[in-house]
Amino acid sequence: MVTGSENELPAPAIREIPVADQDAGPYGIAAGPDGALWLTFVHSGRIARLTPDGQLQEYALDSPTCRPTVIAPGPDGALWFTRYQDHRIGRITVDGDAESFSVPTPDSGPYGITAGPDGAVWFTEMNTDRIGRITGSGEITEFPLPVEGGFPSAITAGPDGALWFTLNQANAIGRITTDGDTAVYPLPTPGAGPVGITSDGTAVWCVEIAAGQIGRIAMDGAIEEFPLPDRAAKPHAIVAVSTGECWFTEWGANRVGRVTASGEIAAYDLPSPSSEPHGITLGPDGALWTALETGSVARVAP
Repeated sequence: MVTGSENELPAPAIREIPVADQDAGPYGIAAGPDGALWLTFVHSGRIARLTPDGQLQEYALDSPTCRPTVIAPGPDGALWFTRYQDHRIGRITVDGDAESFSVPTPDSGPYGITAGPDGAVWFTEMNTDRIGRITGSGEITEFPLPVEGGFPSAITAGPDGALWFTLNQANAIGRITTDGDTAVYPLPTPGAGPVGITSDGTAVWCVEIAAGQIGRIAMDGAIEEFPLPDRAAKPHAIVAVSTGECWFTEWGANRVGRVTASGEIAAYDLPSPSSEPHGITLGPDGALWTALETGSVARVAP
């Protein structure tokens, strides 16, 4: 364990569950409305459903090379996901029926995705500096951002009724209202490279993969940064579990970590070396679940 605080909690119980071979690449993970975990297999073009007791079912998509990436529950009871390689937005029901919708702007590179407060699903377009909105029937609206080469990455619904997103190459956090009005908040640390983002109900949190830090953004745009004990850990994804408490993956250090609003940080080694932790979510069983690109998921029970 690596810790940045003297107030250490007992180490969580961590168990790994194999779900695929190494070539499949479990990447995104989300808790579905059916009490199961839903995964993207980024390299094999499949979506998987995993129950907390370990039952696994896979669903092949119409293109094995579409690169399903980030997945999130939608407002309609289905799971929605980005298809980064073929520039489409996917939707899969809890029964495994899948469909997809083409993003209007060519080569858009959709990546982050989240349910919005307006009954639609919102996503980022990494390659084209746009935020997209898709309705349940597949109608897409795109909103250009006031940056060039910003690389919008992850996105989350904020506590203020707007959508918040990371601008990885612009070193900033963006905000967009459901009407399309945008604002950009630069991060204090140059070259921080924000990726994952989440909301704890009062503030927005992000991970800074290039700076080895966690950022907290208040609704007035004020930003705090919390350096990790291991600045080379490459934090990748983050999820809030309660107000003032988030968990995150350390892709470069093979760990999961915990951070609080008071700046307490602890990180815990995963059992298998070099397992490449990516997405992380709070499961229906109260544990943290993270996708390991080498072929497993890890269940972290604090």
